[in-house]
Amino acid sequence: MKKLGLIGGMGPESTIPYYRDIVYGIKQRVGKDYYPQLTIESVNVFKVLKLCRENRHEELTNYLLEAINNLERSGAEIAALSANTPHIVFDRLKEQTSIPLISIIEATCQEAEHRGLNKIGLLGTIFTMTGDFYKKPFYEKNIEIVVPSSLSMEFINEKITKELELGIVKEETRKSFQKIIMQMKDEDNIQAVILGCTELPLILSDEVSSVPCLDTMQIHIASIINAILG
Repeated sequence: MKKLGLIGGMGPESTIPYYRDIVYGIKQRVGKDYYPQLTIESVNVFKVLKLCRENRHEELTNYLLEAINNLERSGAEIAALSANTPHIVFDRLKEQTSIPLISIIEATCQEAEHRGLNKIGLLGTIFTMTGDFYKKPFYEKNIEIVVPSSLSMEFINEKITKELELGIVKEETRKSFQKIIMQMKDEDNIQAVILGCTELPLILSDEVSSVPCLDTMQIHIASIINAILG
């Protein structure tokens, strides 16, 4: 049973279900009265987004590396970032850490391949939707990634940063997101949509989407639990 180090705070609304679902997921798998040992290092999501916006990737790497080092000093044997956007520097972090890092992108790509999908929509922050870092693993498996129009991407990014990151869920925002997904389904023939921000499940799910949702948070949590259990 490996000790997990989780980098949270990106934002708090997603860190809470990460903690809860990992703890109870392990308990369910172990099958007895047991809760896993883990440490959470909470960072400032607004600093992360600012460094991404200004393309200060080296500073972002150092900021997150400090958090990982703190987790390792706490005894963590594996670590994970509880968000999609900071994976923009995942490869840099992986090269500079001595404990394994569990990628949310790799886990989601494996799930898409398992489902036999070959054309998927991607929603997330502007950095996730426009960057190559998220799409590359999918392209390598011949899975096409489709993003919304430029105006829609700006709208989605604004709603994530100004509403969802703060735990604000508005029905009018949900309806706008549903419309964007429907448009991608009709015009681009997407088979599913990646919820490429761990706050998006606050507002989107299979029940309200016109195509199945790949909930990156739950997919990542399942991968983390497997890693903890070895």
